Amino acid sequence: MPSERKFWSEVPPWIFIGAVVVLLPISSWVTFDKIKRQRENSIQILIEKGAALIRSFEASTRTGFMADNFRETRKLQKLLFETARQPDISYILVAQDDGRIIAHNKESLTGKRLNLSYQGKDLNLRRIASSGNLFWQIVPAEGGKQTLVIFRRFTQEASSLLRMQISRYDHQKLPDAVLRLEKAPERIIFVGLDMSSVEKAGKIEMQDSIISGAVLLLSGFGGVILLFMIQAYQSTRSSLSRIKAFSDTIVENLPIGLMAFDSSLRILSFNHIAKSVMQLPDNGTGKEAKTLLPKELTARIQELNYGIGVVEDLVECTTPGGDTLPLQVSAAPLKDEENQVTGYICLFKDLTEVHSLKREVERSRRLASVGKLAAGVAHEIRNPLSSIKGFATYFSERYKDNPNDLNIAQIMIKEVDRLNRVVGQLLEFARPICLTPKRVELGPFIDNCVKLMSMRTRERGITLATNFQEAPKSILLDPDKISQVLLNLFLNAIEATEPGGRIDVTISRPLASANLNIVVADTGCGISEENLAHIFDPYFTTKSSGTGLGLAVSHNIVEAHGGEIRIKSIEGEGTAITLVIPSKAEQTDHEKKFLDSGC
Repeated sequence: MPSERKFWSEVPPWIFIGAVVVLLPISSWVTFDKIKRQRENSIQILIEKGAALIRSFEASTRTGFMADNFRETRKLQKLLFETARQPDISYILVAQDDGRIIAHNKESLTGKRLNLSYQGKDLNLRRIASSGNLFWQIVPAEGGKQTLVIFRRFTQEASSLLRMQISRYDHQKLPDAVLRLEKAPERIIFVGLDMSSVEKAGKIEMQDSIISGAVLLLSGFGGVILLFMIQAYQSTRSSLSRIKAFSDTIVENLPIGLMAFDSSLRILSFNHIAKSVMQLPDNGTGKEAKTLLPKELTARIQELNYGIGVVEDLVECTTPGGDTLPLQVSAAPLKDEENQVTGYICLFKDLTEVHSLKREVERSRRLASVGKLAAGVAHEIRNPLSSIKGFATYFSERYKDNPNDLNIAQIMIKEVDRLNRVVGQLLEFARPICLTPKRVELGPFIDNCVKLMSMRTRERGITLATNFQEAPKSILLDPDKISQVLLNLFLNAIEATEPGGRIDVTISRPLASANLNIVVADTGCGISEENLAHIFDPYFTTKSSGTGLGLAVSHNIVEAHGGEIRIKSIEGEGTAITLVIPSKAEQTDHEKKFLDSGC
């Protein structure tokens, strides 16, 4: 009902006014034209009836000829009286051209003068008698009724026998009876027909015509409104289709998850982000939310049932796959025009990457602080180390004949060298990476790095193999720095892999990607989940002789190239480290950076 009121309220009033202005004159004209035609037809029928009466009356008087004028008049009088007894005939009379009534159905009027006018003028009987045409007019009668008067010359010809008798007296003197007939004055016959039946039929016809006109008006009005409604419906449907397509496009391309529920918390719809994050099936619509969604999320949406306008919160959800997702959730009820809750809408965003970026930023800040500290400490340590190494060298020369003292001096020299290397790595980690970009042939470059490790792999009985998959022929990078990264990854893989194991180096460019991927995968001991989050931290190492700076320095080198390092590891099964280095289209932007960063 509210929607109907809304529709009629939205119909412009000019539609109704215009329909009335256009259709009312048409309907009125059709109605009155129909009434007019019906009246004209009724009058024409009466005229034809009157003419037929006149002809029949004339035919009746031709059957015989009476030379006696009195007897002829009496016969006319009787014939008029009998004919006028029909219910719709008001009167019948015959008058001479001088206006005297010679026969009337009312005998009392016989011999009196005729008092009639025609078209506002006195009736010219002589002109009518000489014309022979049929005339008619409508005159008012007693009681407000109308009478249709039909008149013309009354032709009373002699019979064929009389004609034969007259023809005998050709060129002779005619008898008196024949002379009286030839010299008799012209006569006019008048037939007055009662129009009550016509008026009654006209009233009925007028009512029918008015009803028909009203029906026509209403039908036309309804047709105009129907056409407008159809046009409005089509326009509204087209607009809704465009709006739906537009909204569907927006919903599908939202970078956040969106889900809609009915009042019973059954899933109505969701976009592809929600499907991906919540791992929903394709046929998930129509099912209860609690059967497909994490209970933490459904609990927050159910809070809307308690009158809470909007729910906004950070929710830790556990997916059906067992993953923990930090979600930023916003949920609100959907209401109709009567402020009744018809459903709920929920927006959520996966904050996993945000938390990862926060950890990365925190790590970068920590590394920046450590780098500043390391740069200062390294410079302070190197000077004493030089003095210590000098004294150790002096004592090794002085006590070279004493094996015990010589051994101690040489251990001191080795430890000083080790400390010096640590300080050097620390300085390299702390200072900004200085790249010297060159465009290198990718195949020979990887082969050279592999050859440097081939001896160590043979000594440990480890297989080292390379695999090129749709890789570019050349790439712009700093060959020394990337070689340092690869050698460091190879050394870590060799140390983690038992004899008989395998190290695979795969070089590829993923489909529709502008990045070069270099994957170093081993079958070693792997990295525990606990240690996996700290492998790029400086001085974090699980080796007894490691410094913990190798992967941290490698991470900085790859980042300086605009790339990233990804690690997948399963403890006891092996580790795969992927270097993602921009190439081709993306590398055009880095070429200028590389050239500007040259030292």
